[in-house]
Amino acid sequence: MVERLADFPPGAIGFRVSGTITRDEYHEMLDPVMEMLNRGEKVSFLVETTPDFRGLDLGALWEDVKAAGSVGLKGRSSWERIAVVTDKDWMRHAISGFGWLSPGELRVFEPGQLDEAKTWLGGRAA
Repeated sequence: MVERLADFPPGAIGFRVSGTITRDEYHEMLDPVMEMLNRGEKVSFLVETTPDFRGLDLGALWEDVKAAGSVGLKGRSSWERIAVVTDKDWMRHAISGFGWLSPGELRVFEPGQLDEAKTWLGGRAA
């Protein structure tokens, strides 16, 4: 499940994810980001996982691979910051290994640090 979060700084968008994300749910996150990029806006993005988050199903994973070229590479200069709020070790390991590929600045936050992550997205010292 994907839930859009409220109260973000201008240019920032955030989502809470739970369970296993489907292709359609993936687009609930991707489409608003694409709209921002198509308007020429800078983007800061946050994702917060719930304890039961398991990842992406095959359809969502395929969409993510396709989006890497159009969203991540073509729009690379439009990305400012990406915050991940999670307790998932597998996500932390993936970010440690592949985070350098991410457009913009990337930071991982602990559960309970959602407000700090939002502040960081806004560009103020957290």
